[in-house]
Amino acid sequence: MIVGLEGKITKKEPTLLNINVNGIIYEVNVSINCSQKITSNEISLHITQIIREDAHTLYGFLDPNEKKLFDTVIKINGVGPKVALAICSTFTPSSFSQIVTDNDVSMLKRVPGIGPKGASRILVELSGFIVDGDDSSEDNLAASASLEAALALESLGFKKDMVSKILKTCKGTNTSELVKEALKKLQK
Repeated sequence: MIVGLEGKITKKEPTLLNINVNGIIYEVNVSINCSQKITSNEISLHITQIIREDAHTLYGFLDPNEKKLFDTVIKINGVGPKVALAICSTFTPSSFSQIVTDNDVSMLKRVPGIGPKGASRILVELSGFIVDGDDSSEDNLAASASLEAALALESLGFKKDMVSKILKTCKGTNTSELVKEALKKLQK
């Protein structure tokens, strides 16, 4: 699994880079926001690699929060890498976090490929999305811990609605405490 690349840019388009890494040239898809921040030929990118039957595709990010946004959004049913990259091109991670917090369907519909139903589904799935630099308040830390706990419990096979009900009754302050407390309540 490729998680990062460092090399020289040999070709640059608005959403595509060719990066020469020690003689091997990789094609990397990037967001427009990422592309605009590139000022030098030497580059270091965080990478998400998506492997499908017909393609191995690389998506690159200068900002780890943009990678987190991309990785979170592509897990939503009906949202593929193209739409996730369009979201990253349209919004910064912090502005997207604010859109999710405000539950702003009209802003999210501005992204090419997202209609009203898709926007609503994304906002419901991502309620509590937090960007890693905005964790200054305790509310954000608690919301982040709750979201991580929910994702952990869902990955164990528990239903989303059951997980959210149980987590509302938990008093833990970090992810591991919330998961332990929720597991005890879910097994009753």
